[in-house]
Amino acid sequence: MLTGTALSRFRKNLLAWFAEFQRDLPWRRTSNPYCIWLSEIMLQQTRVATVIPYYQRFLEHFPTVEALAGAPEQEVLRHWAGLGYYSRARNLQKAAQQIVAEHHSRFPDTHAKALELSGIGAYTAAAILSIAYGQKLAVLDGNVARVLARLGATRGDLRTGSKWQQLQRAADDLLASDAPGDWNQAMMELGATICTPRSPQCLLCPVAEFCQARELGLVEVIPEKRNKRDPVQVTLAALVLQDANGYTLLLAPAKSIPKGQAEVEPGVAALLSGMWHFPTIEVRRNASAEIRALARRFNNGDPKQKKNLQQLPPARHTVTYRQITIFPFRMEVAKIPLLDHARVLPLDDLSLVPVSNLTRKVARAALLPQHPVSKPAKVVSSALQF
Repeated sequence: MLTGTALSRFRKNLLAWFAEFQRDLPWRRTSNPYCIWLSEIMLQQTRVATVIPYYQRFLEHFPTVEALAGAPEQEVLRHWAGLGYYSRARNLQKAAQQIVAEHHSRFPDTHAKALELSGIGAYTAAAILSIAYGQKLAVLDGNVARVLARLGATRGDLRTGSKWQQLQRAADDLLASDAPGDWNQAMMELGATICTPRSPQCLLCPVAEFCQARELGLVEVIPEKRNKRDPVQVTLAALVLQDANGYTLLLAPAKSIPKGQAEVEPGVAALLSGMWHFPTIEVRRNASAEIRALARRFNNGDPKQKKNLQQLPPARHTVTYRQITIFPFRMEVAKIPLLDHARVLPLDDLSLVPVSNLTRKVARAALLPQHPVSKPAKVVSSALQF
């Protein structure tokens, strides 16, 4: 895209801007590959402001790759809970175990070996190796792709194979080989703070003079919007058992329960992120009627349970393309049943086990002052699609 003096000026302008205006982020204060790796995994599809406190707390509990590798999976998930996309945490621990077993507890310093680790793709490998080890590898993620597309006025869907390869070649050509770590972070920072998806701040851009999209008046239309999958509406109902002391019942992740004994359907279990959860069902037609059938299984068929079952305000949640409406129901019981593959916990503090944000929303609804819900929970739910 650029050559000679223009390329030199481009690199100089961007690196100078980054040196002066970069955000002070905790993972930028270290060259420890474990810390850089952790930040890169947490930042996938998650905002920086959300990641920072999780990153700091996670390192307090798992300060080294050995500590992460040797921890119980449920403990790792508990400290990841609320950050979402829980496969990231599972892959992070699997990779830590690989590093301890195969690489003497040191993140591998070759691209091929890094790609063999669970959860590590081309972007993540390039980011870690360039920042931690100074390797000459150019990163390409959504932010960098947007910057490159505008610089070259690249039209079309950037995620198609040919376009993405074209952008990777452009990233490779621009890379400042004497400072690859700073360069990659500068490109990502530019996309995150200046060359944003909407309303980019071109007047503040240190490399605006090189931008073909700006010259052609195409900044607002590049990159082109991708066709998104149509959303699928899913309706769930959750049962919150509560005794006089404020304790409740959570069920273990379905994958930890012997086959055939799990209380939730596989599709529902996936929406619960493989975490501890309230008894939950997919609603086919009538949430009130269907939750009563579920309640009988947790109340020993007590005929009085109908009077104690209270519908709570619904909560909404999104998991990728699935738009979930969940109807919580609170059932007062004299005693929480003791079941295999379940835990009795304070309703106002579920932190002893890993739970998803969906489960947290149900708990919050159950902790609200008791007010009757005016509309009955009669819905028609789409079948779960995976």
